[in-house]
Amino acid sequence: MAQSPEELLLTCADFDRELGRLRGLGARLEILFPADDPHTAILSHEGRRVRLTSRPDAAAIPAGLPEFRPEFLVMRAGAAPAQGRAGMLYRDLIPGRLGGRYIASHIAIPEGGPVADWVHFHHVAVQLICVRSGWVRVVYEDQGEPFVMAAGDMVLQPPGIRHRVLESSPGLEVVEIACPALHETCAEHELALPNGRTEPDRLFGGQRFLHHVAAGSPWTPWHGGEAQATAMRDASGGLVDVRTLRPGLDSVIDVPAHDGELVFGFVLDGSVRLYHGEGHCLGPADSFVIPPREAWRLADASDDLRLLHVTTAKIPGR
Repeated sequence: MAQSPEELLLTCADFDRELGRLRGLGARLEILFPADDPHTAILSHEGRRVRLTSRPDAAAIPAGLPEFRPEFLVMRAGAAPAQGRAGMLYRDLIPGRLGGRYIASHIAIPEGGPVADWVHFHHVAVQLICVRSGWVRVVYEDQGEPFVMAAGDMVLQPPGIRHRVLESSPGLEVVEIACPALHETCAEHELALPNGRTEPDRLFGGQRFLHHVAAGSPWTPWHGGEAQATAMRDASGGLVDVRTLRPGLDSVIDVPAHDGELVFGFVLDGSVRLYHGEGHCLGPADSFVIPPREAWRLADASDDLRLLHVTTAKIPGR
């Protein structure tokens, strides 16, 4: 987002402290970015817009989708997370962002309890969340009362849907994937949630909200393993497909090449060996990205392996 002539630009060294000071003086937060390591905010105060930033030379929000730049990547668990928005800790799973096209984050709330979130929305092409451990209570526009997501549960957050994280268990961990990588968190001041409406078939930017509940969802054979499918493809209008994988009767899961964009895997539990070129032993919270149109396979999986597998289509510009 480019600075407008009506904006007052304030630079600071300690972004969180200065943002808190301005809000304490009555300034209203309108936009914050990026979520995983906030450094810029747009506020309104006494009829004027204020841009606060600790990184005045940081990249601006792109007007369209950046060009997709594929690469092979393995990310290991254990890296120190960064302090993100609303007190959440973010660990970056795609540091190069695939040209700015995608961001994947391993997000944690160690202490649990109420979350310092607010009703907000995002300008995105795709955004989804999968719970790895613990539980989280959330609420979404036109989706009824707040509900709890448990381990294995997922949501598809369509573009522009208003939502809020309310509270979590201690040790909550989720995986979030979004396109484009750099996008805004926009505050919603007029709509309170829950908003007393339930419209499960409402479309937001051509997509439908989806809450996938893992418990009771069937497992079916999938290329030598077993998969717990979701309805993400239908809900997203064909833009994203998501499943959870586990070992099957065969010792190898041969994954076919994907002719879209993102191919992403995250080890929710257990261990497995990834074969793409040389072998890579993966454990809990390790992740990987495979370039499109390249086959790969999984072998030597532990009995408790659960692997999040996400693919996206060729996404048109916003």
